[in-house]
Amino acid sequence: MRNILTIICCGLWVISCGIKADSAEVTWEGVSREITNVKTLLIHPDNPKVIYIGTDKGVFKSEDEGKSWRNILSVRGDSREVNLLIFDSRNKNILYAASSNGLFFSADGGNRWSRTFKGKNSLENECTAVAVPPYAIYLGTKQGLFSSQDNGRSWHKETGKLGNSQIFNLVYNLKKPESILATSLDGLFKTEDKGKNWERIFIAHPVENGEENNTGQEDRDEDERFSNIRYVVSDPNNPDYFYLATSAGIYQSKDRGKSWNILPEYGLLSKDTRFLLFSNQAQLYAVTKSGVFRYENEKWQELSFGLSSEKVTVIALDKNDNLYAAGGKGLFKTNMHYVSINNQGGVLAAYSKDEPKINEVQRAAIKYAEVEPEKIIRWRKQAAKKAFLPQVSLGLDRNTTDLWHWETGSSTKNEDDSLRRGRDAIGWDVRVSWDLSELIWNDDQTNIDVRSRLMVELRDDILDEVTKTYFERIRVKMELDNLGIEERQKRFEKELRLQELTASLDAFTGGDFSRQIKKNAG
Repeated sequence: MRNILTIICCGLWVISCGIKADSAEVTWEGVSREITNVKTLLIHPDNPKVIYIGTDKGVFKSEDEGKSWRNILSVRGDSREVNLLIFDSRNKNILYAASSNGLFFSADGGNRWSRTFKGKNSLENECTAVAVPPYAIYLGTKQGLFSSQDNGRSWHKETGKLGNSQIFNLVYNLKKPESILATSLDGLFKTEDKGKNWERIFIAHPVENGEENNTGQEDRDEDERFSNIRYVVSDPNNPDYFYLATSAGIYQSKDRGKSWNILPEYGLLSKDTRFLLFSNQAQLYAVTKSGVFRYENEKWQELSFGLSSEKVTVIALDKNDNLYAAGGKGLFKTNMHYVSINNQGGVLAAYSKDEPKINEVQRAAIKYAEVEPEKIIRWRKQAAKKAFLPQVSLGLDRNTTDLWHWETGSSTKNEDDSLRRGRDAIGWDVRVSWDLSELIWNDDQTNIDVRSRLMVELRDDILDEVTKTYFERIRVKMELDNLGIEERQKRFEKELRLQELTASLDAFTGGDFSRQIKKNAG
């Protein structure tokens, strides 16, 4: 009897584990202890237990996957921030730390450090980006790009725009190391000859109100100028593919920057993209204003549900499919091995149970706003048939000028041989005409073209807002479900936000969203 109970209990445990695995969602674990304000992250490619993080207090190292940390570099000066950590491409024991007080170098995995670059002023001293191809070291600062051909003993400052522009990040592809990409305040630059010549391949200078206006931008003070360019990466499997993160979305180039197109935004809650990452399997990850996302099958999957890190700044993957996210509240970790589109779809299905699907909500919103594509098609067909309908005109004529002459031959009767006004004469006619030239060209088609463009713009705006609102509502439901009972204030705010999003969807669909929920629940 005891054995039977044991077998039953084990079976129930296996079933429950299986159900949990099938419906697995992204769960994040804090691994930085009390360390916060993480600016940069570096994981050893061969030994994933070794992790380096840069903070506003220096560099910390863990050799046990974040269970314990020790400070290995403290930057002196008023500003002690470490903005970037990177390995040497030829030796993973060599580390570079770009800080607010110069570039630091370690040849023994971070045990001993020495400063290899110091700028002439505070802006040059603020190091923001580093790239170490086999032939040189490239260093980006807040006031220009520098390069060294002798392992940091001497430095050369680039001329032109890159010599004085703020550098955001530097990247090169291992399959084509002679090509370097540099994002800066003045745009995206590319070199194909190891830095001898630079070409600007993308320009973006938004003004304060978000409108594009390049006029006079380069004459403004450096502190007042800014760019909507954030970060650039190269596809590790195809060095001709570039991906650029901007505040207006993610751009892709398949011809080394000659032409650009924006990637689909389906599932991406915010266009403002701050960081991009390619996995070893060439999967694209993005950090936006609203969280962490993965791109697959032309849509974005959010991975930051339940992530309590505020303003994620950087992410990284190790060879065991562990995804790390660093931000203001520290370093967090999740395993991507159990996360897939299908699994996440199961989680989304659980939170959207008894609710209309996104395509149903979109159709309802389009119908309510009367911006269906079929409406334009119907107009065009009706306009094309207009030439077959005749123009009908009706004419009416009334004649009151006829006089009648009475002659009876008598000389005694009154009013004999006199003229009298005759009866009214009424005539009418119907005219029918056709303008057969309208079979070839109809002026109404021009008006329909104008209305069609306006309707497409309106429909796109409606679909964009409905999609964002729909998925944000699901995200709020998941966040609300993860809150503790004691977090009354946060729970109230989330419930209020949930009602607000529901009301927005009802406004878009004329109340159809809530009616469908009641219908499915009943």
